[in-house]
Amino acid sequence: MASAFRRHVRRLASIDRGPAPAPSAAAPRNPDGGGGGGGETVEHVVADLLDATATAALFEGLRPEAVVHLAAIAVPFSRPEREILVTNTSLAWTVMEAAVAAGARRVLVASSPTPVGYGAPSGWHPAYLPIDERHPLSPWNAYALSKVVVEETVRTFARTRGTTTRFGIFRPCFVIAPEEWDGAPTQQGHTLVDRLADPRLAAVSLFNYVDARDAAAFVATWIERAEDVPNGTCFFVSADDALATEPLSSLIPRHLPGSEPLASALTGPAAAFTNQLARDLLGWRPTRSWRTALAPGQRDELAVHTGTTTWPAAKETAR
Repeated sequence: MASAFRRHVRRLASIDRGPAPAPSAAAPRNPDGGGGGGGETVEHVVADLLDATATAALFEGLRPEAVVHLAAIAVPFSRPEREILVTNTSLAWTVMEAAVAAGARRVLVASSPTPVGYGAPSGWHPAYLPIDERHPLSPWNAYALSKVVVEETVRTFARTRGTTTRFGIFRPCFVIAPEEWDGAPTQQGHTLVDRLADPRLAAVSLFNYVDARDAAAFVATWIERAEDVPNGTCFFVSADDALATEPLSSLIPRHLPGSEPLASALTGPAAAFTNQLARDLLGWRPTRSWRTALAPGQRDELAVHTGTTTWPAAKETAR
């Protein structure tokens, strides 16, 4: 996200508890996928954001105009459940408190689509499709619950500190880095061709995704236009289409029996999550689709798996 976002700002500091990762050999030289842009070097700062005193001192020194909070244990069940819940909620509170104290005028916090409840072992069906920000939440693990608490924390700060700072929440869908279109493994270890060729890999999350550069553009748009939307607003940030080679009207019922009436409207490339609120309030829209972002060699490999090179078309303007 930092690499994709840096073209949008004059100065960018990335704070993590470990050193900056080495650049991927597969990553493009220009992370925005275009020709040029701001592209300032990212300043990497090593810090423990669970240390409230150290975090406050760090932010006081940086004096950020805007803070984008991404830090979390990001994979459900990757740590003990209590640790995930306590860590993620504590990180959010500590960062927001330090940001406000340091004079930040914008604070945007990352949540997740997982609180809607998909994948629950006891069974789950969406209340309606496509899913938007009004959809009921039904977290069933500590990671999803932590995101619900984090969202409520943001709203609490918006109510109590909103006279000086604008707060926002975004729920990025399955984020795809530029090098993953070229065949690099995704955050779950498989490739995008694997995910498209075997619908079981993406079915649990209803085939959602977003390109990292589109997510970064959303962040930049929110920072620029935060005054134009209600303080504490939550947004889904997703691609316009589904990460699937078949229409979801037939694919979702295959993996969620009984969902045929809900999924019937998701014809062609339509996605299960809608980004309409971000379009309406911020004027943001994604510009990338897997149908054209996937590298030629990866498209050929997918064609071998699916037996076709023709998939439902989606609007798209950049690779």
